[in-house]
Amino acid sequence: MGDALVEKLADKSVTTAELKAKIQRNPALIPEVLKGVGSSKAAIRYGCSKVLLELSGDHPELLYPHWDFFVTLLDSKYRILTWNALAIIAQLTRVDTQKKFDSVFEQYFSFLQDEYMVTVANVVGNSGIIAKTQPHLVPRITGELLKVGQLKTGRHLTAECRLVIAEKTVESFNMFFDKVENKQAVIALVQQWCTSRRKSLAEKAQRFVQRWGR
Repeated sequence: MGDALVEKLADKSVTTAELKAKIQRNPALIPEVLKGVGSSKAAIRYGCSKVLLELSGDHPELLYPHWDFFVTLLDSKYRILTWNALAIIAQLTRVDTQKKFDSVFEQYFSFLQDEYMVTVANVVGNSGIIAKTQPHLVPRITGELLKVGQLKTGRHLTAECRLVIAEKTVESFNMFFDKVENKQAVIALVQQWCTSRRKSLAEKAQRFVQRWGR
């Protein structure tokens, strides 16, 4: 039943929303969806990945037993699967009672040095979730996000891309700044962006400094 259901993503006889609903009613289908992520058919591969991403936000406890699978996906040859895995793992930290994230911390944040903006933005954007759910990691996460100010530009990470990532950084710090120990270093970083040519970044940086820089 599971294989047949996942295969229907290819001919669109079942939508990702329908598949997600079926899994919520019957979590026993999850292994088949995980298997679908390895499909040679893009519609199945990315459809299953999308369902798992959405499921991680709504019911992380259903996917937590499959933690190792998502860690493996970080090394996928398909960037979209890596991006989704970064987001899913962050969501799973909400139920990470066994502190599994601790063992993949360095691997996860090594993607801050990736050449693609979307990859880096995924790490930065999901850092706030991890920091809120795993407060013992706040000092380490803070240290990693402070490196955003020194990101190098490249073919897939332009100066404008750096500003997008900077905006994500401000958003993430806003989620857990009350738990940050090295507050002055963070405020100093954000202050640099208060006059950014990217209007949305400048506005968020200014609001951040007004809120926290007292």
